[in-house]
Amino acid sequence: MRLPPKFLLILLLAIAPSAFGSYSLFNADQAETLKPELRKLFGPQSSSFRYDKRMVEAAEIAAQRAEASSRASCWRYVKTALLRAQIIDSYPKTRYAKDAGVELQSDFGFRRLSVSDPYKAPPGSVLVYGGPGAGHVELRSKEGFVSDFVSAKPSPRPLLGVYVKPRS
Repeated sequence: MRLPPKFLLILLLAIAPSAFGSYSLFNADQAETLKPELRKLFGPQSSSFRYDKRMVEAAEIAAQRAEASSRASCWRYVKTALLRAQIIDSYPKTRYAKDAGVELQSDFGFRRLSVSDPYKAPPGSVLVYGGPGAGHVELRSKEGFVSDFVSAKPSPRPLLGVYVKPRS
């Protein structure tokens, strides 16, 4: 099942350049306005902004793949969105979501932030949770949290870390 187009806006905001601040991968030279057919998916104010092609692509990929509720594939969905948006250059090897933070730091140059409240995580960050089983991982959006599904609330699991990708 595919989510409504509003999901595109949610995920785009999750990886929006202003959200990362000094850690942004946003390249102003490559940013462009949305084509008319995409504006209706991103909302009425989308024509006021310029978007990085990778961010738009990641939003489209995740929206096409996201489900109405969790399918216990959060880490796989987040890995795929990061890879296809060229935020990372190879598919992460860790199997469990709760191990994502260590791999993102050691193999992909992500940086752990000193944030302990998921609501205070900057949009665009990757939130990694522990707990029983495989754990959980999700992207923070301006309006909520995105992984293999969209939620207005963060995971109830214990937060292990919040990670962002610094500029190269």
